[in-house]
Amino acid sequence: MRVAALVLAAGEGRRLRATLAAAPPKALVTLAGTTLLARSLAVLASVREIERIVPVLPPASFDTWPRVRAELADASKLTAPVPGGALRQDSVRAGLAVLPGEVTHVAVHDAARPLVRAADVSRVVAAGLSVGAALLAVPAADTIHRVVGGRIAETPPRIECFAAQTPQVFRVDWLREALAKAAAEGNVGTDDAALVARLGVPVQVLPGDAENLKITTAADLALAEALLARRDAST
Repeated sequence: MRVAALVLAAGEGRRLRATLAAAPPKALVTLAGTTLLARSLAVLASVREIERIVPVLPPASFDTWPRVRAELADASKLTAPVPGGALRQDSVRAGLAVLPGEVTHVAVHDAARPLVRAADVSRVVAAGLSVGAALLAVPAADTIHRVVGGRIAETPPRIECFAAQTPQVFRVDWLREALAKAAAEGNVGTDDAALVARLGVPVQVLPGDAENLKITTAADLALAEALLARRDAST
């Protein structure tokens, strides 16, 4: 076994739940009748290079796991879920802790990106195996300002700015080292690739897909439903 995947679903999704009545944790919200988590798991399970998948769930949602698992046509690659933590780094660390020693590379994916395409997952896994660290990203459509104290501190050239997506694929030893370094420095990151890049190792950026959006608000969910309907109509 060489490549495993962590599917992070431990976030509460407060912005989404604030706009949906009686909404469950974000990963358990349904998109066209199937949970975001199940959709993300199904895509990764269809990728030949990924041999094991670890779902990382909120501890309070473990009782829903049998229902989510039942949504999948093939659950043979899935392990039992592990409880996530308060921070993304905690959840990644929890997932890494249960990987067998023979796993050399790990793909980290957000359950809230249910429209990722299997072909893109395969591309980023191949790049991660080749160079040690890789992610999908799309060019920034807007000018990006770094703002401090309500004022512009820096405006990097837009051509150099990309919006990170998942999956992100890393050598397991690099990701563990990056998490340890972040903990030692008190650095809390929202992106695993940024933490790995702080080690000084190369992180390759591959062209992503604008449809691989992250579900954050009810508007994102509606857009995802429209995109999914368009995909279904074209098949």
